[in-house]
Amino acid sequence: MSHHATVQKQLAAAEKRTYWTRRRREQLAGWLFIAPEVLGMLVLAVFPLIFSLGLSLTEWNLVGGLSAIKFIGLDNFAELFRDDRFLKALKNNIGFTAGTVPATMLMGVIFAAIIHKKLYFKNYFKVAFFVPYICSTVAVSAVWSALYHPSKGPLNQLLMQLGVSDPPRWLVDTSWSLAAIMVIYIWQLLGYQIIIFMAGMTNIPDELYEAATIDGATGIQQFRRITLPLLGPTTFFLAITSIISSFKVFDMIKFLTNGGPNYSSTVIVYQIYEEGFQHFRMGYASAMSWILFLIIMLVTSLTWITQSRKVHY
Repeated sequence: MSHHATVQKQLAAAEKRTYWTRRRREQLAGWLFIAPEVLGMLVLAVFPLIFSLGLSLTEWNLVGGLSAIKFIGLDNFAELFRDDRFLKALKNNIGFTAGTVPATMLMGVIFAAIIHKKLYFKNYFKVAFFVPYICSTVAVSAVWSALYHPSKGPLNQLLMQLGVSDPPRWLVDTSWSLAAIMVIYIWQLLGYQIIIFMAGMTNIPDELYEAATIDGATGIQQFRRITLPLLGPTTFFLAITSIISSFKVFDMIKFLTNGGPNYSSTVIVYQIYEEGFQHFRMGYASAMSWILFLIIMLVTSLTWITQSRKVHY
């Protein structure tokens, strides 16, 4: 009996060792599979993030190499809020976000509802609206640059034929340059918003609309009382991504105006590029980057809190 018990214990110990060996092998295989992704994230995301935070506390001319780095504490951040160009870029960025995000989302949900419920050839309209979004921003900007030409552009030609003797000069006018870019941005992003809203609408049960119709609700009432509330998660997702995207706009402004005229269309990301890669002030550009990061995080957090309270109540 004692010998049998000893054999049983040895077998149990062997099975346990086999189990833990197999489990360690499975864990090792799992780590090996995700190692390239983790390594890429550390090298391309985490390290630059930490390095830029360190750089924001220094004065560094990129041309001088690493030996030119000089620690100056929070001086870069203090200088930012005395820099009229940065404050102008911040004001432009806030205006750009405030003008594009609500307009794009409002038009997106309205067009999505019309296409989803009222139109034939839905697939055609989906493609037609989505094509600008997948086109190169440089190509889109080139087309709109021709449309906006002050004297030969079709837009101003039309306005002059309608009796406008002095139409706006659009991209070369300090009063209109940012608004003109906002129109292009909305036009390009609208198709994406429509597709996402339509995807959200397909998840709303038809029975709700049928019951509302029986109760005598009009189409507008159904839209307000059924569609919009049930699109809450979709709206929240688009609000967050649109806000982040609007604060990161760069290529369109670089191609069309280079931040001009007279900095009227300069935004924070463009000024980060200008300070870092034209003036080679990497420390100052890094400080701007962190201010932009904090702004985006603050706005995103406020949006998240607002949505969470709506869901709770």
